[in-house]
Amino acid sequence: MAQPRFGGFDGAEIAVVEIGEGRPIILLHGLFSSGEMNWRRYGAAAEIASVGYRVIMPDFRAHGHSASPHDAAAYPPDVLAMDIEALIAQLGLTDFDIAGYSMGARTLVRLLARGLRPGKVIISGMGLEGLIGGTQRADFFKQVVRQPDGWPGGSPEAFAAAFMKQNKVDTTAVGLLLDTFVSTPIEMLRGIETRCLVLCGVDDKDNGSAPALAMELPNAALVEIAGNHMSAVTKPDFGTAIAAWLGHPL
Repeated sequence: MAQPRFGGFDGAEIAVVEIGEGRPIILLHGLFSSGEMNWRRYGAAAEIASVGYRVIMPDFRAHGHSASPHDAAAYPPDVLAMDIEALIAQLGLTDFDIAGYSMGARTLVRLLARGLRPGKVIISGMGLEGLIGGTQRADFFKQVVRQPDGWPGGSPEAFAAAFMKQNKVDTTAVGLLLDTFVSTPIEMLRGIETRCLVLCGVDDKDNGSAPALAMELPNAALVEIAGNHMSAVTKPDFGTAIAAWLGHPL
């Protein structure tokens, strides 16, 4: 398992783990998470690698083993997309696929909006409203970051706060990051011609409707698996569905 480090758009250190050999695919994780949590812990990365892929998993800034700067200048709008653009350039990638879960899926769509043209795309843990109204979701998490305690047991805020604490999130850095989210106009989504898989837990409504998103994308397939936003990514079906849809690269 290789663990090189790279620089983001401003040189901030971005930690990357790679497994497997073959066609490159970049896997982007969700908020308060990491490449380890979303992609490696429950076997999805290994399953994707097993069908012939070089799996590249960065930790976003303010997450995992990457830098967590506290300077507001380190968090311009679309910063996560800018970091991945810098990573792609440093890796010298020209022909590759890309997948994202939740915030990673939002970042992936922002990359497409900014001109990235991968071969195939997997948008997971994401619905239509989470993309065209992504700043509203950010406002929810800003409340949790500002007030990590005192939420009613079983509430969405309590679950988010517990996950944030479990992963020892730097709340100052993540608070700055949440101000960088950019919504994507529905007209842009309707113009995405890249082959897409929309993959979501059947009980996951955290980011809106995955079926509605698939309907708006002109070249998309929809797969729903068991689980909600927190659990679907832990299911064996998650990695299996991605690997099956990707197939063996030519």
